[in-house]
Amino acid sequence: MPQSARVSMAMVAAKAGVSGQTVSRVANGSPRVDPGTRRRVEQVMAELGYRPNRAARALRTGRTHTLGLVAQTLATVGNSRMLQAVAESAASRGYAVTVVTLGADGDIDAAFDRLREQGVDGAIVVNEATALARDAAAAELRLVVVDSPPDDRFTVIGTDHAAGARAATQHLLQAGHLLVHHLAGPVDSFAASERERGWREALAAAGLAAPEPVRGDWTSASGHRGAVRLLASGGVAAVFAANDQMALGALRAVAESGRRVPDDVAVVGFDDIADAAEFQPPLTTVRQDFDALGEQAVRSLVSRIESGADAVPDLLTPRLVLRASA
Repeated sequence: MPQSARVSMAMVAAKAGVSGQTVSRVANGSPRVDPGTRRRVEQVMAELGYRPNRAARALRTGRTHTLGLVAQTLATVGNSRMLQAVAESAASRGYAVTVVTLGADGDIDAAFDRLREQGVDGAIVVNEATALARDAAAAELRLVVVDSPPDDRFTVIGTDHAAGARAATQHLLQAGHLLVHHLAGPVDSFAASERERGWREALAAAGLAAPEPVRGDWTSASGHRGAVRLLASGGVAAVFAANDQMALGALRAVAESGRRVPDDVAVVGFDDIADAAEFQPPLTTVRQDFDALGEQAVRSLVSRIESGADAVPDLLTPRLVLRASA
């Protein structure tokens, strides 16, 4: 077949031995197809190089099979990993992804307007943008919001950040530390506030008063500055950082102070980024499953788009990963 010839739905149907309607249902992700038939049709699609005509499909179904993703920035590791996970999960369901970042002005209404203009079927809002989503005019957009308090206007999914922070703090206390200090995330971040809550709850359960946290902005530079402040105050032997980048900055600050990790100061992070095991020393941290989070976000949004279902998923439970830093 010449490379320029477009593979039609009828050609797929003829080769697969099914009706054109069945091919249409497979192309549009309809559940009303026998699994064996779906696999056969998908195999023929792959063999022939069939690509659905999105414009024609949008006219037929009223949907563009495009999802929006709204983030404050993609510069953070967590947001970039969420984008990767969302893009892969969406592609497996036949959806494209359009990304809008808020930038310095943080105008989420304008972001939603841009997504509506592009005809997205729904949108996923991640991390720092979630607080803005609660106050934005999100009418006419199906939304799944990652890491937010419950809200009747959209589906909320997320990680149990407080449980992860409790596990990290309890580990440090059980290792014999008399107190655990906290390098906290931004004040307007729901994930950061939940991690701070878990840290406070673990200290309270041990009969300890929480010292004033030192706040950063997720960057390793802010973690370094915060750790320098903590170490200068004296008596700091255990630090729980709200993410791995700030923990990296803390490791540097401890080394510069002439102390050793974990002998003099133990450090625990949160996220388990790809390089956490390569820190010096390898970082003990709380692992977030970004792949599962992205899959859950897409699955929830596509369910709302295709069937109107609005089941609230359970929070994902993070896991403490023990390495040499604590």
